[in-house]
Amino acid sequence: MDTATELGRLIGPLRRAVLLRTRRAEDLPDLPEAQIELLRVLSDAGTLAPGEVATRLRVAPSTVSNLVRAMTASGLVERKPSSTDLRTVSLAASPHALDLLSRYDRASTEGLRHALTALAPESQQVIEEALPALTELLGALEDQRD
Repeated sequence: MDTATELGRLIGPLRRAVLLRTRRAEDLPDLPEAQIELLRVLSDAGTLAPGEVATRLRVAPSTVSNLVRAMTASGLVERKPSSTDLRTVSLAASPHALDLLSRYDRASTEGLRHALTALAPESQQVIEEALPALTELLGALEDQRD
């Protein structure tokens, strides 16, 4: 068994299973993962310039522009003009988006908690013990993107 191959094959289906269960449990809209990630960045930061969002998400500024255009139209992101330079804006998650994100987080945590309790205690322990290594793996993958 090649660990990288097996992990790669599991990541997508695990993420999709959590998203699908969460959306059904809370009757949430079908937000693309990229929009959820952008909302997380804005939720953590409060307000940010589009360029800073692109840097934090590690995507092209044009990708952020496309996301923001769609998310502004659906009431998820608010564009706030600068008081000193009318050519620049800050982005913020709308109250509606913050509520959706909170509901998503609550439902996904509960869904994962429920699924974990259905596993054998030994499997639960293995997953718990693997969390620090998975966090380290995420850091190594993020370092590779630089």
